[in-house]
Amino acid sequence: MKQLLILSGKGGTGKTTIAAAFIKLAAAKAYADCDVDAPNLHIVAGRTDKEMIKDYYGLPKAIINQELCIKCGICKAYCRFDAIEFKDNYNVDIFACEGCGVCAHFCPNKAISMQEAVAGELMLFKDNGVFSTAKLKMGSGTSGKLVSEVKKQLINNSIGTDFAIIDGSPGIGCPVIASLSGANTVLIVTEPSVSGNSDMERIISTARGFGAKIAVCVNKYDTNAANTEKIIEYCRKNCLPYVGSVPYDTEAVNAINKGVSVVEIDCPSGKAVRAIYKSTMKILKESI
Repeated sequence: MKQLLILSGKGGTGKTTIAAAFIKLAAAKAYADCDVDAPNLHIVAGRTDKEMIKDYYGLPKAIINQELCIKCGICKAYCRFDAIEFKDNYNVDIFACEGCGVCAHFCPNKAISMQEAVAGELMLFKDNGVFSTAKLKMGSGTSGKLVSEVKKQLINNSIGTDFAIIDGSPGIGCPVIASLSGANTVLIVTEPSVSGNSDMERIISTARGFGAKIAVCVNKYDTNAANTEKIIEYCRKNCLPYVGSVPYDTEAVNAINKGVSVVEIDCPSGKAVRAIYKSTMKILKESI
């Protein structure tokens, strides 16, 4: 199964808007939202047929047995994350605990144990195409591992499907790296701003390390024509396919607020995204 991954170097570029449009145009039978810190593809995709919710266990958390605790303070002294507090008794702040286990190792009375903790929820929708997603619990880490579980869940439930569309996370951190693993083609959505240009270059550099084909498009290109031209020139110099420009369009906002994609209404942004989809799918078909 080929994977088309849609990324952006920063948040707010319109990545999920374009991903939702691609899913609609392709009548995709397999897709995923790997932005586990703030998943919202299900809103635009209109998915409510949640079939499965499964707890995801991340790093263990320290638990102090108050009956065994002798209040020596060694655990607090050794905790580099300041996760142990003292108010009459020693207690662990589960949001600060990173599960390293140092406190349990040095506790002289074995009053501390490491216990599994729910770090998020894995969700699967299957009624109208397989949609895999997850939501990381507030304060939890291991977002990259949760993204890997989202992709594994998608692949295991989409046997026989030709390709999948994946909405990745913004930035270049662990969830993005986990999303890039196994991707055949990466579409990078950027915007014509100074930060947009810089973050685009960072995500391109990251994606190149995974050997996937890379394409670039610009959203709201007409808000800064000069920077758009700089992006196009950057793609030309670096032999990257530039697959199109999407204009600033207030109708796109109205579509999203109604829970539909931009290609489901007659608007300038929808027409532009259709052209980008056609060019991107051609690149995906040519990928290994």
